[in-house]
Amino acid sequence: MGGELRRTHFYAFHVGRARMGEFAGFEMPIWYEGIIPEHMAVREAVGVFDVSHMGRVAVEGPDAEALLNYVLTSDISSLRPGRSSYSLMCNERGGIIDDVVVLRRSDDAFLLVVNAANRSKDLRWLVEHARGRDVAIRDLSDDVAMMAVQGPKARNVIEPLCDKPISGLKWHSFTDARISGTEVLVARMGYTGEDGFEIYIWDAPLDRPEKALRIWDAVLEAGRDFGIRPCGLGARDTLRLEAGFRLYGADIDESTTPFEAGLSFAVDLGKEDFVGREVLLKEAEKGPDKVLVCLKLVEKGVPRHGYKVLGTDGREAGWVTSGTFSPLLRRGIAMAYVRPELSGPGTELLVDLRGRRARAVVVEPPFYDPARYGRKRRAGM
Repeated sequence: MGGELRRTHFYAFHVGRARMGEFAGFEMPIWYEGIIPEHMAVREAVGVFDVSHMGRVAVEGPDAEALLNYVLTSDISSLRPGRSSYSLMCNERGGIIDDVVVLRRSDDAFLLVVNAANRSKDLRWLVEHARGRDVAIRDLSDDVAMMAVQGPKARNVIEPLCDKPISGLKWHSFTDARISGTEVLVARMGYTGEDGFEIYIWDAPLDRPEKALRIWDAVLEAGRDFGIRPCGLGARDTLRLEAGFRLYGADIDESTTPFEAGLSFAVDLGKEDFVGREVLLKEAEKGPDKVLVCLKLVEKGVPRHGYKVLGTDGREAGWVTSGTFSPLLRRGIAMAYVRPELSGPGTELLVDLRGRRARAVVVEPPFYDPARYGRKRRAGM
């Protein structure tokens, strides 16, 4: 690990309240009350997360769209102001440098949200490919705080705090607003599978975090009657895995491609040119060599990163990338890379749990019943 851990804008709230730990070089809350109660609060009510460890990069200027269209796999030109999208940044070999969210603030102004561990790498990649273009790239991470309010009651908490209605925001839409007299950007998105909002707090430098802390406290107070809980990274990980969302560094990295990772929806091969296009075009034609699948154990056991996956014949079939005990399903779940012929839903596999082979089945994400949980749940359930 080495070196002093970095802290976020909300550190003063976490310390003394949360079990702290290292993540991507940051000292972050892992849990407060516990992973399971925090997880269930988000599935059934509402939770708030510190996500300021993520990177925030402004890309602005006449050539901003052209630059992003070249370094990202999706078609940024079709993104309207006030909307955001999930995209990928690939290298020349088609490997995933990072998965990002890109928000279009105006015709020539964008905000990129990148993974915490990739902040420096992504910034270097953008600057390298911006040479000769009329574009300005600024790392805003230390001056803009970021928090996520997630769960079916998130709207009930956030809307009364804002100076304008936000319930009409569609998924992956955002608006500028004010909370507690502070300028913020409120985006309807999240990493839990539930409805929710991410709040970007402008002009909140790390050495003067008062604005950020004031909004954090206001959110907790507004959510008191809705059962809000502060949540740590432990619950964030179990929630995203139940939803079938990839984690960079575990499920995807520069050795994996979008087609292997099941992220083809974020790749527009119709674009004339972008980094990695030729390799990805060939892979789309022949098919990937491995495929990321969701596995649900049908007997006791908890799969973990690196565990071997076997076919029912005992032959090695792949490996687990992410695994946990699902607080909602009360059973082990995982993501794993397997041979393409073993990737179909319903395929039975075995997971080697340190010498004991546990039966598992390939399922479509999310792991939970989307009629009962998640942002598309049926009203009244």
